[in-house]
Amino acid sequence: MAAVELDSRPTLPGLAAVPGARTPKVVVVTSSYPRHEQDFAGRFVADAVGELRRRGIEVVVLHPSGLGAGGGGLMHTIRRRPWLVPGLFFSLVRALRRASRDADVVHAHWLAGAAVARLAGKPFVVTLHGTGSAGRFADLELAARHPWLVRFLLRPARSVICVSDRLAEAVRACGIEARVIPNGVQIPASIGEEDGEPYVLYAGRLAAEKGIRELAEATRGMRLVAAGDGPLRELLPGALGFVPHDELERLYERAAVVVCSSYREGLPLCVIEAMAYGRPVVATAVGGIPQLVEDGRTGFLVPPGDAEALREALERVLADPALRRRLGSAGRERISKLCSWDVVTDATLEAYGLAAPRGEPSRPRTRRLVPPRPARRTVAR
Repeated sequence: MAAVELDSRPTLPGLAAVPGARTPKVVVVTSSYPRHEQDFAGRFVADAVGELRRRGIEVVVLHPSGLGAGGGGLMHTIRRRPWLVPGLFFSLVRALRRASRDADVVHAHWLAGAAVARLAGKPFVVTLHGTGSAGRFADLELAARHPWLVRFLLRPARSVICVSDRLAEAVRACGIEARVIPNGVQIPASIGEEDGEPYVLYAGRLAAEKGIRELAEATRGMRLVAAGDGPLRELLPGALGFVPHDELERLYERAAVVVCSSYREGLPLCVIEAMAYGRPVVATAVGGIPQLVEDGRTGFLVPPGDAEALREALERVLADPALRRRLGSAGRERISKLCSWDVVTDATLEAYGLAAPRGEPSRPRTRRLVPPRPARRTVAR
């Protein structure tokens, strides 16, 4: 059984919202969080936590560690080993109750986090991401198939945040009010020139739901740089694997175009970051992507699963440097207004019912809370 990891930072003096008052405290509970520098899983959650800490909020992060280490993430692991669920759930609830005793609010990510947060005995806020890799357990799928479950989990929440308009509409259809706050991004002060030999950049997991088969077919003969890993890596044998974020930023800066070929998405960070770096995006019209990528203005949208349409759009962008500059500039302007950390963090604090001035981050402390091992299952032979 994996541990429950609790990551916190010491409180800094002088950062309370009101002079003389204590520092506001938020406990974040999430099923996905980076385990190391090269880990893409839940990086948008970790980035948001960092921004809250820079605003002077004390943040404790609670997440399962060790599950999904073999690829596929937490939900993939649970589908293969469902007997882990009860022990993991109750260990998270216990850890959350301890961590949130003096907290102002609990911030849960995904519906699975909401199930834990309901039992914390504290006001809680939920962010739904609509991540496609969760399959039938994805937020959008559950909202469509089991609206009663969504209502049960979200009705007690102080606020429900959705990262895209499409996800918010699905939640409202279940009878729950929702506000839209997209994932945030650091907007670079300046960006460099693209590589002298134009290349297509893909950043993400190499799995079927990401459209990797179509991507491999569409980019045949093109210079493709793939930053990621996963079960379909053999289709992209030159893939770099997961890379540190500073290296990924350099890849964005030098790319001619960034591609997202997914069948299902929430609001993919690769699209947001590409636009922040002034790079045009060719992406499938799924999830919240059309909310960011305006076809013909900031990039091009294609149907999921259509390798021919994907190739045609990529060829069009690669053949026209002036078009790339125009699309990239419009995308950078759009993302600066929608997804800059100032905008996103202000909206998140409003959802919490908190306000705090900016502060400086401090070093993290980490301790592990290990739940009891589940009883060994015996099989008659």
